[in-house]
Amino acid sequence: MFHRIFGHPSADHETPKKQPKSPDLKSTVKSFLSHPIHRSILFVVILFQVFLLLYFTRTPNLSLSSQSPPQPPLESVQPPPEFQPSECDSRRIYVYDLPPMFNYDLRNNCHRLDPWHDKCDKYLNDGLGPAAKELAGIVPESILPAWYWTDHYWGEVVYHNRMLNYKCRTLEPESATAFYIPFYAGLAVGQYLFGNHSTSERDWHCDRMIEWVQQQKWWKRSNGSDHFIMLGRLTWAFRRLKQDPGWGTFLIHRPEMKNVVRLAVERNVWDPMEIAVPYPTIFHPRSQSDIAEWQRFVRSRRRNHLFALVGGARVSIKNDFRGVLQNQCLNASGVCRHVDCNRENCLDGTTAIMAAFLDSDFCFQPRGDGFTRRSVFDCMLAGSIPVFFWRKTAYLQYERFVPDEPESYSVFIDHNDVRNGTDIRRVLEGYGKEEVERMRERVIENIPNFLYAESNRGLKDGRDAFDIAIDGVLSKMQGSHGEGEDREFD
Repeated sequence: MFHRIFGHPSADHETPKKQPKSPDLKSTVKSFLSHPIHRSILFVVILFQVFLLLYFTRTPNLSLSSQSPPQPPLESVQPPPEFQPSECDSRRIYVYDLPPMFNYDLRNNCHRLDPWHDKCDKYLNDGLGPAAKELAGIVPESILPAWYWTDHYWGEVVYHNRMLNYKCRTLEPESATAFYIPFYAGLAVGQYLFGNHSTSERDWHCDRMIEWVQQQKWWKRSNGSDHFIMLGRLTWAFRRLKQDPGWGTFLIHRPEMKNVVRLAVERNVWDPMEIAVPYPTIFHPRSQSDIAEWQRFVRSRRRNHLFALVGGARVSIKNDFRGVLQNQCLNASGVCRHVDCNRENCLDGTTAIMAAFLDSDFCFQPRGDGFTRRSVFDCMLAGSIPVFFWRKTAYLQYERFVPDEPESYSVFIDHNDVRNGTDIRRVLEGYGKEEVERMRERVIENIPNFLYAESNRGLKDGRDAFDIAIDGVLSKMQGSHGEGEDREFD
């Protein structure tokens, strides 16, 4: 064999008249290997064959496919959560691996998210934001590391990180009860809400996401009825009518979204497919003991003001209700503590906000950009009793996260009564000391229900707002989409 492949110096001169006997293989190989150059050639041939063997038996590179889903950043890659078989029956959730243009790219292009503020520090600490070291001296030192300046519209990032580590997450879609779409719709539309942007720009990411998800096998199986999404902005930012050039994007009004359950920091109370979830606050407990320590702290806090108002009058709005409240606060300066957000940046929380709520028995909660605002939860986090002026600010929004009896933890005064001259100070002074303590205790007991834990795996020994929200999603999917078909209340 080697003789025919490589030849032999004397072979070309052999006479064809008489064929010699076939040489012995052993002697042929020995003769061939006796030449140093032949040994070198043999070595190169064997090495080349080994290389070919390794090349053709390697694991194929699946990422060469143009349809292959992109890999998330290393910070989000963790070992799959440990499965709890009995606990996860009918609760397994599959997380779609969307192309990064729908989440990671939006987050990483932080300089484009807001025309007035740099958001590039907001995705620090897995979306919780920078550490709130400025709260030293205001909150107990032992739990200061659990406080972050979390962006109130950053819930999409918080929920995505939690879902990647959810104890009942499954990597096998065929076994899933529900499918989570980790699309940062709020970040996508937020960069086009202000300024001279077209409806096409505001709808672009949403349209592309719908096109992508419609191609998925599991969406086709259910037409999206076992899918859910988290919207980090108020629902109204996603409800623009198709031909309307006004605010927001067309996402929710797309027919493809009609069966999808939607978590949002403010919902439309007419829409049974939406669940309102708490805005992320700035306290993210590491454990139940963190929560217990904070509850002890706010329970024992001495409060020097009857009520607080965080917010300023909006001069661009005629007869703005916040201005009405501000006047009542200024007229009761001895009992009202005011943080004027026209003079201070209250967007993502300041030390002044927490100090004001910790120092007051009650806190005014007017409408924000919608009916709700993050201040509702900042107020209750400080153990202050909220005073509402619209029922849709809390009672018809966060039913799963607040006590069932509104009067047990809050005060309601209709906004029209306030405009017609109702003196809020007099109403609040009508509550006796024992009644105030009872209401505050109810607020304090409820604090864990609207907190989001620091760890992406949640609290080991308890439940937080994320766990309650997922219960709500699964409840709707398990035959109760029409649950709570809501009434319209002012």
